[in-house]
Formats: sequence, structure tokens, C-alpha cells
Amino acid sequence: MQKVNVAKLGRAVGLKGEMKIYLLSDFPEQLKNGAKFSINDKELVVEYFDLKRDVIKFVGINSPEEAKKLTNKILTTTIEETKNSCELKENEYFWFDVIGCEVFEDGKKLGIIKDIYRYPQSDYLFILTNKDLKDKPKSFLIPFIDKFIKDVDIEAKKIEVVGGQDILDAS
Repeated sequence: MQKVNVAKLGRAVGLKGEMKIYLLSDFPEQLKNGAKFSINDKELVVEYFDLKRDVIKFVGINSPEEAKKLTNKILTTTIEETKNSCELKENEYFWFDVIGCEVFEDGKKLGIIKDIYRYPQSDYLFILTNKDLKDKPKSFLIPFIDKFIKDVDIEAKKIEVVGGQDILDAS
């Protein structure tokens, strides 16, 4: 079962087992009271989460010493649970759905999305270039913005782009 990283746990704060939390997700609503997450094989249940202070407390973690054992650990959940607990707006996609999509321009396959990089201006698709495109760079980046993204079909794992060939040629 594939896991999705939700947050990294920071240092213990307070005397009751609270911890700093650093979100790795665009969906803080996942961290509602009673929500279950994993760290390796250990299950944790959210007692409360304060987004303004970036502080979380888990059921059964009641002291700074217990909380310190979780410092720098990554909080994960399943893809299914993420899809159930998060509501996407129009033209929003989960990264795990976008990664693995094939990228096309005018019917020509340019490559496959291997990763997504977050930069201040926008997210960028990291694309491994199609092996049939000889004498081209092995990879390139396309901004994930309307100017370059023509159509996204998550079901078909296909993204149609505009200007991708020009970016590839200039890479």
C-alpha cells in the first residue's frame, strides 16, 4: 500500500506532549481530531491540531519525553485516505495522481512525469524525456500553469501541453 507524506514532526513544545509540525501537504484539513496517521508501522491518532501555531498533539503522547521520540519523523497516510479526507477544487490534482502521467504535445509523446518541484512562482513538472526523442536532454521542466497545460486527464494518465517541445529544445 502506497503511503503519502503529510507532515514532518518537529520538537516537543509544552508539557503535555504537543509538537511542532511542518506540513508537507496542501491539505491541513487532513489533520482533524481523530484522524489516523502512521510513522513507520506505528499508528498515531490526532488529539488536536492548531494550524495557527503549527502544533499537534496525539492521543497517548502525554509528555515532552514521549513527544521527543517522534521528532523528525514523517507522518504518513494512504492515498485512499487522502482522497477521502481532502476536497479538490476544479483544476486541482493530487501530486501522486499527476506523477506517472505521460506528457503529449500535438499527439507527440514528450515524456513521463517523474516528480513535481515546488518553487515560489509555481509548481514545475519534472519530465523524463521520451527515449524516442534522440539527441534531446534526458529530462526537462515545464511550469504547471495554464499557459503550458492544455488538458489533464488523470484517468488516462495523460497531460497535453503547449510549448513543451520548445522548452525541451531549449533545455
